[in-house]
Amino acid sequence: MDRCVVLVDAGYLLGAAASLLAGEPSRSRITVDHSEIVAGLRERAEKETGQPLLRIYWFDGAPDRVPQPEHRRLRVMPRVTVRLGALTRTDGRWAQKGVDAAMHAELSELARNRACSDVVLVTGDGDLLPGMMSAKEHGVAVHLWAVQAADGDFNQSEDLVAEADERRVLDREWITRAIHVREPAGVCAPLTPRPEIAAILSAPLPETAQGAESQPAADQPAEPAAAAPQVVTAERNGTRPSPEAPAATAGRGLVPTPKDVAGIVHRGHSSPHPASPAATGATLRWSSDRGLVGAAEGADATLPTLAQLTSAEQRWADREEDITAVSGDPYEVGQVFARRWIGRLADTSHLQVLSAEYPRVPHRIDGELLRYAARFGLLAHKDDQIDEHDRYAIRAGFWREIDARAVVARASPGE
Repeated sequence: MDRCVVLVDAGYLLGAAASLLAGEPSRSRITVDHSEIVAGLRERAEKETGQPLLRIYWFDGAPDRVPQPEHRRLRVMPRVTVRLGALTRTDGRWAQKGVDAAMHAELSELARNRACSDVVLVTGDGDLLPGMMSAKEHGVAVHLWAVQAADGDFNQSEDLVAEADERRVLDREWITRAIHVREPAGVCAPLTPRPEIAAILSAPLPETAQGAESQPAADQPAEPAAAAPQVVTAERNGTRPSPEAPAATAGRGLVPTPKDVAGIVHRGHSSPHPASPAATGATLRWSSDRGLVGAAEGADATLPTLAQLTSAEQRWADREEDITAVSGDPYEVGQVFARRWIGRLADTSHLQVLSAEYPRVPHRIDGELLRYAARFGLLAHKDDQIDEHDRYAIRAGFWREIDARAVVARASPGE
C-alpha cells in the first residue's frame, strides 16, 4: 500500500527536545504546540517519503494509563492515534513501561498486513531493532528520525541507526516551530488587598502544630508571621508554594495553614495576641467548610452551580473546548471554570456575593470546581485526591478570574 505511517516515541521526542532547548530532559521545562508538531510531522513525512500519510501513532506513558490533557487533545486530531503505556515512579524518577513493546507490536502488524510502504520512526531506543528488521523483511522502507542532540552527538541506538533505510535529523529550527522553553511564572500584582486574611494567617499556631520546645511562655504572646500577607498574595496570584512549604511552616511557626487556623477557631481558642481572630473579630473563611465561623449557608444556598447554569448544548461545547483548547494547567483550569460560571449568570449580583466570600469557595461550587479539575488528570492516583499545591493553584486561578470580573462589574454597574 503506497502510503506512509509515522510512529512517535513521545518520551524520546519531547525529552530530547527539552535537553536541546532547556539543557535538561524534563518535559516540564518546555511547552508544546501539539497541533503544530502534528502538522510538521505530517508535512515532513509526506515530503520525504513521497507518499500520503495514513496515520500518526503517538506513543507515550501516563500514570495508570489515564490520558493526560495533551493526550486528550492529540487523540481527537485528524489522522492521530494515541497509544498509552504506564508511567511509574522509581527512586524519585519517572519511567515509561510498555511503550517500546506497543511500538514494536504496531510496527510489526503494519508491516505484516502491508498497510503502508514507508514507516517513519521517531525514537532512539534500540529495543525497536527487531521490529525494524521485521518491517524491512516485509518490504517496508524504514525512515529513522532523530532529534538534534544537545551535545552534537548521537542520542539514538547505533544499531538502530545502522539498520535504518533512511535517517534524518529534526534540527533546532524544526523543533522550535512547535516546542519552546517554558517561561518562569511571574507574580501578578494583587487586585484588592484583603487585610482580614493577613490577620487570620498571623494567628498563633494551635498547640498540636508546634513542638513543645517551640511553645511560647504563658505570659509571652506568639510572634506574628511577617510574611503572611505575601503568602496570601502569592497563593491568590497563582504562584505555587514550594512542595515542602506547608509542613515546614507549620513546624517553624511561620505561617499556619488553613487547617491550623481552623483548629484554633473551632476549639474556641483565645489568644492575647492582637492579631488573632478572637481579638480582631476576623472571620475564618477558606475553601472548605471545616472550622467555618459564622453562618455561611446563605451563599451556598443562593449561588447557582455551573451545572445549573449550563445547557446541554453548552455542555457539549465545554467538553470540546476542554479536549482541544484547555491545557490542564491547574491555574488555567480554575480560570476556565470561573469564566464559564460568570458568563452564564443571569443575575450579576451573584458575582458580588461570591466575591465577598473570598477566600472561601462556597462548598457546592468548590466541589464542582475540583471535580472539573479531576477531568484533566490532576488526581494523585494513590488516594484519588488532587495534590494540595494543585488545589492552591486551581483556586488561585478561580479567584483571579472572579476578582477581575467583579472589578469590571463594579466599574460599570449600569451595563
